[in-house]
Amino acid sequence: MATSEHGDGEYDLIAVGGGPAGYAAALYGAAAGLSVALVESDKVGGTCLHRGCIPAKELLHTATVLRTVSRASEFGIGVQGTRLDFGASQVRKARVVDELFRGLESLLASRKVTVVSGFGRLSARGVVAVGRDAEPGSELRASHVVLATGSAPKAIPGLEPDGELVLDSDHVLELSAIPASVAVIGGGAIGCEFASMFCDLGARVTLVELTPALLPGADREVARVVERAFTKRGIEVRTGVGVRGAKRVAAGVSISLDDGSEIESAVAVVAVGRRPRSEGLLDEATGVAVDDRGYVRVDEWMRTGTEGVFAVGDLVDTPQLAHVGFAEAILVVKQILGEPAEPVDYGKIPWCIYSEPEVAFAGMTEDGARRSGRDVVVVKDSFSGNARARIIGETDGFVKVVAERGSDGAPGPVLGVHMVGPWVSEQLGQAYLALNWGAAPAELAGLIQPHPTLSEGYGEALMALAGRGLHLDAPR
Repeated sequence: MATSEHGDGEYDLIAVGGGPAGYAAALYGAAAGLSVALVESDKVGGTCLHRGCIPAKELLHTATVLRTVSRASEFGIGVQGTRLDFGASQVRKARVVDELFRGLESLLASRKVTVVSGFGRLSARGVVAVGRDAEPGSELRASHVVLATGSAPKAIPGLEPDGELVLDSDHVLELSAIPASVAVIGGGAIGCEFASMFCDLGARVTLVELTPALLPGADREVARVVERAFTKRGIEVRTGVGVRGAKRVAAGVSISLDDGSEIESAVAVVAVGRRPRSEGLLDEATGVAVDDRGYVRVDEWMRTGTEGVFAVGDLVDTPQLAHVGFAEAILVVKQILGEPAEPVDYGKIPWCIYSEPEVAFAGMTEDGARRSGRDVVVVKDSFSGNARARIIGETDGFVKVVAERGSDGAPGPVLGVHMVGPWVSEQLGQAYLALNWGAAPAELAGLIQPHPTLSEGYGEALMALAGRGLHLDAPR
């Protein structure tokens, strides 16, 4: 790979930040023939690959394997002496991450992307200063610059991570052993994933969420399924309560809640979201604006207020998902190339949460659709009646399809699809395509779903919406 510590040069495009949004811009631009430089202070792949999505999901799969083995007797398989070697799991995690990292390095090299090691700072329009520590660094120039420096974990005042008793997501992924007890602060996607993982790996878990329900933003019925499943597995779920602070105690850490109660655990994990990494990124003369939360201001085309300068990914106030960064980066490069492009439709972004049970959704919730004034029709198909779910022994959850009722009373375009249950992250793709194509249930119901599969639930819901389901009655 063309890597440089202090490589001065001029390019068509400079991406500042080597995470998903930044490397997507670099790869997509280079594939189109642009000369591209990618500035990264650490390793290409960013938080997602090294301290986020990939290592977290690898450890979540460790939890899945352990959970599966612990149930082996249900399938007539005797397993003796099952135990967790978390050190070995961490070694495997590191190997998976490294293999993906080397593959990304190789791909960047094959596309002739120049990777410049150092901290990038936009010093003027089209000029990126690159430095490392106290070294003076170098300057790169380009007609177009994409800012993509990503995000870092948020902290709670009074509960700042110390890496010992109070952990953020970075610390969790580097643990050498599973604590006996864990208090997870934050019941969003990250918090629910960590709570689920720690429970499966043997910790006693308490999950605290400020809002009235887990997974704010998800369908209410979906969130209830997750909460019931967590409670059944022994996770103590505390919703509608905030955190005041924490103190060291003999057992580890004591967390005071705003209802006057306290939680004692070996460690606390703070999972209350992420903040943009915009500090030190911009000189005042650039004209690029930052809001009071640190997000770079952009329009729907990801353009800042400075010509030729774009910002994408977690650095802007859009859903903090790697695939959103991919989409935003592609949108930017298409504009640079003068190709037809459309702004990202954030209302239809696919979301996946890899807890047990999994959650996956795209589009409007039932409540959101009704609040918008739409007349909606809704169908749910439970996994309890799905043959494949019965075979694998995971029947909690359902598939829910929300459609708009037409003037003739028939269901019109699909507005949202919400799933909770086994492997729903792998089932959302076809629903997302239908949602973005504006397809009506009657158009989709005739498509054949293989049997027996988990995805039959989605097909069954569509058939019922179209007026005649095999196993579900049509909604009234």
